[in-house]
Amino acid sequence: MSHLPNFDLTGKVAIITGASRGIGESIARTYAAAGAAVVLGSRKQGALDGVATAIRAEGGQALALATHTGDSEAVQALVQAASDEFGGVDILVNNAATNPHFGPILTAEESHWAKILDVNVVGYFRMAKAAAAAMEKRGGGAIINLASIAGKRPQPGMGVYCVSKAAVLMLTEVLAAELAALNIRVNAIAPGFVKTAFSSAIWQNPQLYESVMRIVPQQRMANPEELTGIALYLASDASSFTTGATFLIDGGQYVDAGMG
Repeated sequence: MSHLPNFDLTGKVAIITGASRGIGESIARTYAAAGAAVVLGSRKQGALDGVATAIRAEGGQALALATHTGDSEAVQALVQAASDEFGGVDILVNNAATNPHFGPILTAEESHWAKILDVNVVGYFRMAKAAAAAMEKRGGGAIINLASIAGKRPQPGMGVYCVSKAAVLMLTEVLAAELAALNIRVNAIAPGFVKTAFSSAIWQNPQLYESVMRIVPQQRMANPEELTGIALYLASDASSFTTGATFLIDGGQYVDAGMG
């Protein structure tokens, strides 16, 4: 009998939103390498096709479908495509996000609030609702919500985004409590600064980057691949008794702020 945790995803079907690049792409490729069939969602089909092709070239199974999580019909179509192609849904990674406003929160327009909350919070709800119905048919599953340290600590110039990510943390806990009876686990990953296109305004500006790194004890940004270990744990049977939790992957930023 093996005493090693079971991280194998063979036979599992995983939907990953925001999968065309960055964190979503890295998680999708890790899941495929662990044996899962992956269903990739994002707004641009061309970029998704590139990721799917790379996964297949590595021996994995992948389906790519352009999906805007602000569109309920598109969300349902993504979940249905997963079921039609691979037989169901076992894992959902809510990763798609947006942030069209940067600056003091009182300079934000209501249109900024509407877009950020619709994609970052209601979009997660739409995906969870559709996927949970499919997971119930399979006897359970796992939902992983990508939150952010911005949901735990205010970040300069990102007030509306911070509020949306705080909402993701509570959405995670509510879903965890309500879906536990269906054997569906719901957890959140809260990254700190990760070097992706989303954060390019920081790492492409040397002065801003230096300023930001002062608040990160490890004094660097993460690479997207450094989030895939926790994402694999939360999707696999290794986390069978883990639900309603938030995992900070931030190079020590949160605890360092608490010392200040």
